Amino acid sequence: MTFDSLTRWRPATGATTLTLGTRSTTLLDRARVYACGITPYHVTHLGHAATFVWVDTLRRVLRVLGVEPVVCRNVTDIDDVLDAAAQRAGVRYDHFAAFQEFSFDEDMAALRVPVPDHEPRAHRYVDAVVRLAGALAASGAAYVRDGGVYFRGRHVVARSGLHEDAALDLAREYGGRPDDPAKDDPFDVAVWQPAEPEHPAWDSPWGPGRPGWHAECVAMSISTFGPSLDIHAGGEDLRFPHHAYHAAMAEAFTDVIPYARSWLHVGTVSVDGTKMAASAGNLVLVRDLLEAYPATVVRLAIIDRPWARTWDYAPGVLDVAAARLEDLHQAAGRRTGHTDDSDIEHLRHLLGRDLDVPAALDVAIERGGAAARLLTAALGLS
Repeated sequence: MTFDSLTRWRPATGATTLTLGTRSTTLLDRARVYACGITPYHVTHLGHAATFVWVDTLRRVLRVLGVEPVVCRNVTDIDDVLDAAAQRAGVRYDHFAAFQEFSFDEDMAALRVPVPDHEPRAHRYVDAVVRLAGALAASGAAYVRDGGVYFRGRHVVARSGLHEDAALDLAREYGGRPDDPAKDDPFDVAVWQPAEPEHPAWDSPWGPGRPGWHAECVAMSISTFGPSLDIHAGGEDLRFPHHAYHAAMAEAFTDVIPYARSWLHVGTVSVDGTKMAASAGNLVLVRDLLEAYPATVVRLAIIDRPWARTWDYAPGVLDVAAARLEDLHQAAGRRTGHTDDSDIEHLRHLLGRDLDVPAALDVAIERGGAAARLLTAALGLS
């Protein structure tokens, strides 16, 4: 039994099926995965890390299933919150973003999350957003007003299933400016927003301005993968408005529906019931955790649970993960008196069924031997 028997396996016939939530996706040789990356304005905390460790786990599981993942993780280095943070620091927005991105990359490397295959940065796709805005306006999916281009978004709220009041609250929270008088509807969003003081600006056919947040991701994802994705990943808190408008804008531009075949909305991390965020003052920094625990323990604390479930961080979570990892390592050293092949197939089944890492760990610890050794290696826990 070799490591490749788990991580480079392909089914003898047919295709591979991965189930995420209620949706099953049939895959052949490759899977295009777009992960909404960071806005580089703050240090990496456990909430950020949870999303990207889960994306890495998805990447690893796809290989277990015999599918080669191609991962694109963007950097949103044009953003109003980034501009505000740079102004507070007294430096240019792009210099500030580069420093924060370097810090993030160090944290990801420490957590054994590899550099993605593609890492587009928003500032390099401004021209693509201008072309996107022009095409959406030409088709009637957007309109030009007062130096901006606005995407018609009323239908996005309808298909999200959110009550209008809840959608408005989220739009305000995430900078959607529903009260902007230039808009026909509060749920319209800027594809291109006119220039404002204290923000960078670029030329466009409508005058100086900058890309809208959702449009940046549309431009980067379509430029990288074309009109559709196999899996779109990101935090649960990005489901609306960001992911909803991203998908709607992409579909309006390409006429390819659905834009994403599956979604991986990773559950948020909270502290005492409050979502971990800089504004809440409850950040748990990755660097602080790694001073006290090995990266493998932090990784296991994140993934030994359902990926979509919101969870509450407390220091004891890491102690539980450390004990669980020790059980796995001890199981890997045990000799077994049974055939390993059926265990390996069972692990593949569990991982392909909604990334059920907890159940796969239970099986590996119970059965021991090659199953435990291969799962340890496959999930980056060695």
